[in-house]
Amino acid sequence: MRLLPRPIFRHLALLALPTAMALSGTSQADGESASAVFAGGCFWCMEEAYDKVEGVRATISGYSGGHTEDPTYNQVTAGGTGHAEVVKVDYDPDQVDYETLLHVFWRNIDPFAVDRQFCDQGASYRSAIFPMDAEQRALAEASRDAVAERFDQPIATEINDFEAFYPAEAYHQDYYLENPVRYRFYKSACGRVERLEEVWGEEAGASAAS
Repeated sequence: MRLLPRPIFRHLALLALPTAMALSGTSQADGESASAVFAGGCFWCMEEAYDKVEGVRATISGYSGGHTEDPTYNQVTAGGTGHAEVVKVDYDPDQVDYETLLHVFWRNIDPFAVDRQFCDQGASYRSAIFPMDAEQRALAEASRDAVAERFDQPIATEINDFEAFYPAEAYHQDYYLENPVRYRFYKSACGRVERLEEVWGEEAGASAAS
């Protein structure tokens, strides 16, 4: 059987999603996907980062962490919903583990920025990890402690229990692939690459555990 290219797979998966999703963080049987949810500022950029990770099956941009049901992009960015822009990562735990996804997460964010990431301002662009079970929470907290110890300064990234995931509008999905020129201009103008290199050095933008 010919495998679908990843962008097509993601679009098919998006069409099958309910408006809000209750997810399980752990795989129940061989061959099943596990899921993880991360907020790292612009979800376009986080999609790109995780699409490079071997073992990631799909990435979907969306919203999580707030109280408004089925929010729109305009509502989230205007504030008041409590949601952050997030990416839901579906992955094969036989190929990549949650600890590796955490490693990639940290090296694609500014962990010191409060209610913003790079040029994007506001609580909807805060960095956060949304663990789905006790194991993910323990690993997330351990990773945050390690980052805090490494830099010896407070870490702004939140760790909040996962409650619901709302897929973003279709035009946000695979934006970096569908609109490469606009995306590259945005990413460059936002100073994301430069700030990541300032914080993480050669590890900036990692797509695998070192």
